[in-house]
Amino acid sequence: MRAPPGLLRLLAARGWGRPLRRCLGAMARYGTEQRGQPHSPDYRLYFKNPEGKYISPFHDIPLFAGSKEGLFNMIVEVPRWTNAKMEIATEEPLNPIKQDIKKGKLRYVANIFPHKGYIWNYGAFPQTWEDPSHTDKITGCCGDNDPVDVCEIGSKIRSSGEIVQVKVLGVLGLIDEGETDWKIIAISVDDPEAQKVHDIDDVRKHKPGYLEATIDWFRSYKIPDGKPENRFAFNGEFKDKDFAVEIIKSTHEYWKALLHKKADGGTIKCTNVLVSGSPFCCSEEDARSIVQSAPAPVNGDSVSEEVDAWYFFPK
Repeated sequence: MRAPPGLLRLLAARGWGRPLRRCLGAMARYGTEQRGQPHSPDYRLYFKNPEGKYISPFHDIPLFAGSKEGLFNMIVEVPRWTNAKMEIATEEPLNPIKQDIKKGKLRYVANIFPHKGYIWNYGAFPQTWEDPSHTDKITGCCGDNDPVDVCEIGSKIRSSGEIVQVKVLGVLGLIDEGETDWKIIAISVDDPEAQKVHDIDDVRKHKPGYLEATIDWFRSYKIPDGKPENRFAFNGEFKDKDFAVEIIKSTHEYWKALLHKKADGGTIKCTNVLVSGSPFCCSEEDARSIVQSAPAPVNGDSVSEEVDAWYFFPK
């Protein structure tokens, strides 16, 4: 169940909505807390567990959702149709969500006709890591040093910071500036079409054109920044659910090695609260101190005018 819009407006009017938001229904186990001002360099979205303890979404939220096989927890970073490039801050303690910055400017993805912003709810799987020291046998490229990306194709527009239970449908192998960057295609288990979409072929059947649009989006989204088109493994062919699950499981093993100092994470921050046996585990007090050292929450939602621009390129 999601909170009624009227309730959210009432909470926001009383100053509760933005600083601390509780996800309801399937997402009720986790909360988020805003620090800084939205659409500014100091904005951060921190996570809390059911007991109210600050946690790392990257490390402390389980990859597998409950006991039912085949379900995974997805961390939503970017809601569909929005442009701000929000991402898990892998190089900061507790890994809050922040807006990416390039060359001193906040990043927004361009609207490349006919696509408006991100065309899916975009996010990542916790407890996964694409190891940059590992050369993928399939792509011949190393990992991109991030959690595995997820494109959730359900009908609901999610919120940044939501934890959504999804089932995996397939995967696209993107080669992004010489790095392996897997894009998992998934659908929320509470979506109205989840009961009839089980694999990548079902996406073609029930959402015609969506996979082709996904290829087009990933191929072109960096062109407005002056970069060339992206390339794909398998000539842009989507691989099926079983292939995708194997990718997820292998990157989960790389993450385990990272959290137990069996792999070199470089600048990755492995600070966590709940990972058993991890030498990077910190106390509840230390985690609270990390959050409280961030800028205080500030109201305001000013978005750059560039999000309204459109770009046109020949296909």
